[in-house]
Amino acid sequence: MGFLKQDAPVVDFPEWIKGTRAERIRPLTLHWGEVGFGTPVVLHLFYVVKILLYVLGAWLIAVSTSGLGGLAGFTDVTSWYDEPIVFQKVVLYTMLFEVVGLGCGFGPLNNRFFPPLGSILYWLRPGTIRLPPWPDRIPLTKGTIRKPFDAALYGALLVVLVVALASDGTGPIPSLGTTVGVLPAWQIWTILGILAVAGLRDKVIFLAARGEVYASFTVAFLFAGPDMIIAAKLVCLVIWMGAATSKLNKHFPFVISTMMSNSPMVRTKKLKRMFFEKFPDDMRPGRLSRIVAHFSTAVEMLVPLVLFFSHGGWATVIAAAVMLIFHFGILSAIPMGVPLEWNVFMMFSVLALFVGHAGIGLGDMTTPLPIVLSVVVAGTVVLGNLFPRKISFLPGMRYYAGNWDTTQWCMKPSADAKIAAGLVAIASMPASQTEKFYGSAEQALVMMHSGYAFRAMNTHGRALFTLVHRAMADGNEDDYVITEGERLCSTAIGWNFGDGHMHNEQLINAMQELCHFEPGEVRVVLLDAQPIHKQRQEYRLVDAATGEFERGYVEVADMVTRQPWADDVPVHVTWTKDGADAT
Repeated sequence: MGFLKQDAPVVDFPEWIKGTRAERIRPLTLHWGEVGFGTPVVLHLFYVVKILLYVLGAWLIAVSTSGLGGLAGFTDVTSWYDEPIVFQKVVLYTMLFEVVGLGCGFGPLNNRFFPPLGSILYWLRPGTIRLPPWPDRIPLTKGTIRKPFDAALYGALLVVLVVALASDGTGPIPSLGTTVGVLPAWQIWTILGILAVAGLRDKVIFLAARGEVYASFTVAFLFAGPDMIIAAKLVCLVIWMGAATSKLNKHFPFVISTMMSNSPMVRTKKLKRMFFEKFPDDMRPGRLSRIVAHFSTAVEMLVPLVLFFSHGGWATVIAAAVMLIFHFGILSAIPMGVPLEWNVFMMFSVLALFVGHAGIGLGDMTTPLPIVLSVVVAGTVVLGNLFPRKISFLPGMRYYAGNWDTTQWCMKPSADAKIAAGLVAIASMPASQTEKFYGSAEQALVMMHSGYAFRAMNTHGRALFTLVHRAMADGNEDDYVITEGERLCSTAIGWNFGDGHMHNEQLINAMQELCHFEPGEVRVVLLDAQPIHKQRQEYRLVDAATGEFERGYVEVADMVTRQPWADDVPVHVTWTKDGADAT
């Protein structure tokens, strides 16, 4: 990869375009295996600068708090890094950073080119699409069009977060060893209340705020004295162990091989090839990928227990160092989706909670509330792994486990014009953004297939590209452009982070109401994540105009044994609209 120029795949376009989709994906898969996305160094530096600005912002907010030294305390970090109010402010600052759209899902590495973020540009604007989580069960949440009330609610969340970040502490709390104190309880209640109402009106805002992480910590801030620290530690423990549990599957090694081939820290093609079974003929994860996958899962599952129960000494120091290295490893890979600030935040949590308050443990609890909070968060993780169709992969803690709800949208060119006319949107459709960024329709098509290759290198990609053959009306694939549901989110709802819960039937129906697609004009493949207790993934095929017309399942074993370019995964049909071919 160059400093300014992307190391893009080079193909003989006239010959390449003659091939089937699987044949076109194959050389791009090999390019990804040796090069990754080919991101220019300057773009990685752009994200590094963004991380540094995030850290600088948190630093300045901390030292501006009365009693923490002001600018004079800027370099005296050890005097304030473990202050409870500093941890509170870092949590709320990161929530603000995320919900504005500057964190996960930001910029070109998430296929966001023009503009690099949506979030705030959509959610302050009435007329955009909103997706309530339970419109038929929660009063006053029905509808899919954002009202002025929704925009005002989101704006109020931003305002109250800023107010909290500018506030001083409530005064000495001897049990926490602080003279500064913590944020006023009314601010914590207000933030949680507004976020809850906003999330019930639009689940995307709650997910974008990374509510499963930062809202859980914010609930802990309602507890008094040591209970607050204990609850925060337990939330960290659930995050680590929940994520590790979700990686106990056959998918995760595929994530490792794909991520490491794209990592800026893995510089040589020879090393990148080692992450595959037998490059270029067998592009399944190799022994190195499996070792890294199993070792990192063990670290994430076991080391936090040492960190939680050690209460100081060398055991705490070693465990803290291991977790810092663990998160830096993810951070330095700059993975697609760019969950960068989250990893920085978790590194800070290790220091602020487990090192700075190593002596506080379960024996210091004054109420059972920390246990109750951890059980609720852990229970959500369990349910998310058992019933992935019901619970997003974010509260389900299935971070980078390779096991997500995914969709592919098969769209005729006529649908683009209807979307442009029907949706209130900031960003254009993904295909047009790609063409504008790369300068020609030919190169844009190659890069679109490079995106297909990335998807295919994950296990679910094999199933998705098998199912698109079944989804397209009359089997005439030349009439359709395949678009990632994840990328469509950037146009339709303003935020995307790999979560199929944001581009399932709810979004299909919302777009149909606004765009009035004809039968056969938009066909969508919806593939559920694998439940932890079953070795299969269920799917549905939906026509935007006429509804679901087929459902069934694919076996995980059939997906993990095939090459990325394979689109012949056995499909087990359980229902069709016309009653034919069901098995």
